[in-house]
This record gives sequence, structure tokens and C-alpha cells, in this order.
Amino acid sequence: MTLRIALDNSYARLPDRFFARLDPTPVAAPGLVRVNAGLARDLGIDPDALAGAEGLAMFAGNWVPEGAEPLAMAYSGHQFGHFSPQLGDGRAILLGEVAGRDVQLKGSGPTPFSRRGDGRAALGPVLREYIVSEAMFALGVPTTRALAAVTTGEWVMRETALPGAVLTRVAASHLRVGTFQYFAARGDIEGLHILADYAIARHDPGASHRSFFEGVVRRQARLVAQWLSLGFIHGVMNTDNCSISGETIDYGPCAFLDTYDPAAVFSAIDYQGRYAFGQQPRIAQWNLARLAEAMLPLFDADEQKAVAYAEDALGGFAPEFQGAYGAAMRRKLGLATSAPEDAALVQDLLTLMAETGADFTLTFRGLGDDVVPEGFEAWAARWRDRRASEPGWQALIRATNPAVIPRNHLVEAAIVAAVEREDFSVFEALLAATSRPFDDADTAVTAPPLPAQRVTQTFCGT
Repeated sequence: MTLRIALDNSYARLPDRFFARLDPTPVAAPGLVRVNAGLARDLGIDPDALAGAEGLAMFAGNWVPEGAEPLAMAYSGHQFGHFSPQLGDGRAILLGEVAGRDVQLKGSGPTPFSRRGDGRAALGPVLREYIVSEAMFALGVPTTRALAAVTTGEWVMRETALPGAVLTRVAASHLRVGTFQYFAARGDIEGLHILADYAIARHDPGASHRSFFEGVVRRQARLVAQWLSLGFIHGVMNTDNCSISGETIDYGPCAFLDTYDPAAVFSAIDYQGRYAFGQQPRIAQWNLARLAEAMLPLFDADEQKAVAYAEDALGGFAPEFQGAYGAAMRRKLGLATSAPEDAALVQDLLTLMAETGADFTLTFRGLGDDVVPEGFEAWAARWRDRRASEPGWQALIRATNPAVIPRNHLVEAAIVAAVEREDFSVFEALLAATSRPFDDADTAVTAPPLPAQRVTQTFCGT
């Protein structure tokens, strides 16, 4: 079967300083782990053809299909608050676009931006990103998606030798806050104009530079509100991991909360708690302030006027976030309408959960069966009074609060089985369960971890 894929690469038509052209580095013995058949069909590609020899060769970087113009994108970024003027795709190659969506290989070999890295990815982080990004999609969260995962037949050296893999990622685009910072850091105003106009054409056709920025603010505010409503921690919200499109991108040390704790940190390198669960709205706004700084010359030729506009536009983040977060949390309580006491009702529940170490997902899911943890009775009486005017409360709770999330210990179990035993059945079973997050499921995938199973740190590595 011949693979037919209509690739284009509009980014390759931008000036050369936006990227480095290069082909992926071929691998020794590629093996197919999985093709995302549903996503393939959405992109207008035959999934059976993708699972064939040509698809495998493309996913591994051993074959570049017609229409692709492989490149590594240039960008900068604040990493844990410290600015790096040049980062860029150090282990990723953008092949092009299909149906308006970027197709990128992660782990496809070194690039001019690799900074002495090997450009490869280990199998574990590839499987983590596949599982979590697809779970986020099933939960209704804007996200990049996994089109395929393949093994390379080669080893990569980290703390030890690990099997290598390549993830094929699909995104609305791979433009980041750090992409704008790259040109601003170089005083390249022409480059900023070109980049902004390109981003507008991709994401906000017809927008001005100002209204485009306001759109980014809105998208990020709504995205982080969804993260918090689901107990999701990104882990490393550097500006180079902040997508202009408003999609969740770069699943490195990400995690879902088991016990509720606003100070929870899962990244093994986040020593100061900069990216703790409860810090995510503040960091998102901080990142947007860095985008505003980069875009100042596009807002107004008069710097004072540009700064005044930027401050005003950034002021829109908090009400947008609070509105989206408040609505999401009301729905989690089965409340389709708004009442003055709702904010306190939500916060008092979260306070109780933090004090008692309640499981985030199961506490909210249990409300659909009118079940609350021991010690929550006084709160539950207030909630029952409030929900009395909400005839559809139970259905709303069950449609809003997942029963199944990719719990950290389950993801780790899938990785261990694949890496240590070449057993991908655990990975497949978890993917199947998390693709239907709002369905009742076996306790094997809904129960919180036992103390010995808890995963408290996750790592970058894709």
C-alpha cells in the first residue's frame, strides 16, 4: 500500500533565519509501537498506510515524503526564570503541515540547536507524552497530539542506556512565546513583524497585532483554568513551552494530582517550586508579560503607549482566568447556574481536600453519587442546599469529572513494562482506558496509588 500524505511546509517559506534546514537522522532498525488511527483519519490519512513500511520509515526519520521540507525551528526562552537567547528545536524536526496542522518528529537526531545533546529521545518519555497528550484530548483540553510512536533499534545514553524512540507530534503550530523572544532579543523588528503576521494567518486571520496578543492571553487563561480544574500539572512552564495557539505542549515532567495539594511539584529539577500546581496561573501571566515585552514594537511606535497598552491587555488575564476557572469548578459541583456563594463553596471544598489529603479526581467524581469524604458533612449540607435548584446536577457532574486519568503510577507501570520487558500491552490498556475518561471503569485504573506505588517525581527527556 502506497502512503499518500499531502504535506506542505509554510514555515519553510519564511526567511532562513527562522530555522535550520536539515533532514532527520536515520535510525538503525525502526519498529512500530502505535499509529493513532483516529487522528490519522481526522488528518485525511489512511491509518493502514501509516502502519506500513513507508509510514514507519517516515516516523523514524528514515524517509522524507514528498512535500515535506524538514527544519528545526529557532526560538529563545526563559527557563526557570533565566533567559536563554538561543534554544530552538534541539531534538525535533518539523516535516510540514497536513490539513493545517504541524507534523513534527521528536527524537529525530541532532540539529544546530542541540547544544551538545544527542538529539534523540528515550522510549519512556515518548510513551509518557503519547499517553498524557491523548488523555488530555479525551478530557477536552486543547493539546498537541501523538500521531505515532516508533522504536529506533538504538540505545540512548542518559543516566543509563535506554531504548530509543521517536514521537510524531501534531500541533496547531509550534509557535511559542520563545519564538517571539528570539527575534526581540536580536532587535530584529522585521523578523517580529514577519513572525506575527505568520502567526495571525495561522491562528487569528484578520487580527491586528494587538488583537492577536489579546487572543493569546484569552487562550492561555482558559487553558490553565482547565488544567487546574482537572488537577493537571504541566511541570515546566518555561516560555519556550508556552504555545501561541493555546494548546498544551511539551509534556515532560507533567503529572495529575493524586492527593490535592496546591504546592505539589513533580518536576525533579523544580527545586524552588516555581511550577507548582497552584502557581500555574501566575506563571502563565508572567509568560504572557514576556510575550508582551517581545511584541512592544508591534503595538505602537511610541514605547510609552505600547507599554500602557500591554499592561492593560495583560490585566485581562485575571478576569478571563477567574471566569473560566469559576465556571469549570461550578460544573464539577453539578451547578449549571451561578450564585454568589459558589466561589466560597468551591474554595471551602478545596481547603478541606488539602487539609485531609483527599484524592482530587475521586472526590469530585464521588459527588455524582452524592458521596463525600468523611469529615466533609457540613460542607456537603451547604452543597446539597445549593444544588437543590439544579435538576441536572448528577448528569453534569458525571460528564465533567473524569473517573479515569493517566495516574502517574499507571503511566510509570506502562513505561517499565515497555522498557524493561518490551511489553506494550500495559501501554495499550492505559490508552484505551484514558480514551473514555468519563465512563465508569475498573478500580485497576481508577483507584489512587498505594503508598509503595506513589510517583512523586517525573523527568524531562523526550
